[in-house]
Amino acid sequence: MMLEKVIPMVLFFTVGWIVKIVSDNKTRRLLIEKGLVNENARFVFDKPQSQISASMKWGFVLIGVGVALLISTMSYSITEEATFGLMFLFAGIGLLVFYFIAKSKSAEPAEKLPVETAEKE
Repeated sequence: MMLEKVIPMVLFFTVGWIVKIVSDNKTRRLLIEKGLVNENARFVFDKPQSQISASMKWGFVLIGVGVALLISTMSYSITEEATFGLMFLFAGIGLLVFYFIAKSKSAEPAEKLPVETAEKE
């Protein structure tokens, strides 16, 4: 079959492509750290807080779904409907955990900037 030859080639090129991307990223980061690249390139590699929060949120959701699938595979008596229910339940719990963590982080006082006082004449 043709598929038996295509799968190893696709796998080989995918691994090579991932290695190239990782090495290019490492090289760019080193150039930025040494100051050999302008400020516009620095913006590309900085992760804003919203991206970190989104990653944390989806991480909690996926952990919850994974726990639900793990529980359903460990017990043979759980039906498919119960598995889906567990998945939604644990995903919801993950979202609630994220909500409370994000709420507590936003409630923390921000660093106070020094206030310059105007000299009175």
